[in-house]
Amino acid sequence: MALPDSLTVGDLDVTVEVSDRRRSVRLTVERDASVTAVVPPQVDRDALVKIIESRRRWLYGKIAERRSLGEPRPEREYVSGEGFPYLGRSYRLLLVDEGPVRLVRGRLELARTDLEDAPRQLVRWYRKVGEPWLRRRIRPWAERVGVTLSGLRVMPLGHRWGSCSVDGRVNIHWATMQLPPDLIDYVLLHELAHIRHRDHGPAFWKVVALAMPGYEVRRERLKRAGLDLWLPDGAV
Repeated sequence: MALPDSLTVGDLDVTVEVSDRRRSVRLTVERDASVTAVVPPQVDRDALVKIIESRRRWLYGKIAERRSLGEPRPEREYVSGEGFPYLGRSYRLLLVDEGPVRLVRGRLELARTDLEDAPRQLVRWYRKVGEPWLRRRIRPWAERVGVTLSGLRVMPLGHRWGSCSVDGRVNIHWATMQLPPDLIDYVLLHELAHIRHRDHGPAFWKVVALAMPGYEVRRERLKRAGLDLWLPDGAV
């Protein structure tokens, strides 16, 4: 019997995604406190329910943590002087007569003719500058973890910072480019470690700790950093 797209276990509502690339069930509490289960095709409903029930205490803890950080994100306006984060710094928007979005002498330029389409144009810019920057940044971490990176894409990922596949492809949320570089490093390392270990078991965290001693500090900072990021509706 095919798994449903969503599942209710007790008072937990879980979104279910079936992936041919998964070998085990991966439970994730997203930044909006929703729960997602990514499962291999052979897992049936009863087996998934048992797994969710066995992780209930962990799920409740993560949900409470996410909700405690759920203050409303400040809105931004597309006017000259508004600040948009990039690599941990805030850059003031400057409306210009024409041209693509670009960073020039410390100002993020946006054409007035693109104001109605400003969110999409700015997201496109984050993705454009993000891919080459992240490809350079991730290589040393892949070597340190001892995995082969087969590809990297910058894209909308909902409430996840990143994702990866068993064949070494890594996806990174475009909004990650707003974070300070040391937190981006943690996101990259986290996904690379998942190439070796799909779940968040002790073996996974051992890989992270060996590559980044003291990673716990960055992990805690990352939980709070998302509150200040720009995430326009419809572009997450």
